[in-house]
Amino acid sequence: MGKTLEEWYAVRSQTKKERSVAAYIHKELGLEVVAPQVSYVKSTRRGKVKWREAMFPGYLFVKFVREVDERAVCYAPGVLKLVKFGAYVPNIDAEFVENLRDTLCGEDNLSLERIILKGNQYEVSEGPLRGQEGVVVDVLPGGERVKMLMEFIGGDREVDIDIYQLLLPKRPDLEG
Repeated sequence: MGKTLEEWYAVRSQTKKERSVAAYIHKELGLEVVAPQVSYVKSTRRGKVKWREAMFPGYLFVKFVREVDERAVCYAPGVLKLVKFGAYVPNIDAEFVENLRDTLCGEDNLSLERIILKGNQYEVSEGPLRGQEGVVVDVLPGGERVKMLMEFIGGDREVDIDIYQLLLPKRPDLEG
């Protein structure tokens, strides 16, 4: 009989349950699991909110021996199925998982920060200046407000704007 190896597999879980599914599989089944999260600040109607969600919504990566652990993994609370294409169940390259872990620096969470650059042009997404465009002339202390040069009231004016009210620039035109 051939030697059985632990391999990484993609597991489909209920959306927004990735962390609890990963915790269960790790604690109750004793398997290695990677279910990275990203956190960022998002502007909402209630103001700025710290948001945390799965890096791969509805998916996590589990290392196990398929012949031994597949049934336990698939019947874990919150698991929908093992990712497969017909009868083919692809394994995930271990190097991909290690690179992902290196990116996360040993944490299960990657904190994303909005970076606004001096000299770049941005559009205001909300408030009384919504739709106006301007150039960032200074990033103010604390990094959450910028001073923008905008044309309004008959001339160029410097205005302080919350960075979460700025639309990020559009992707560059790849054809030009």
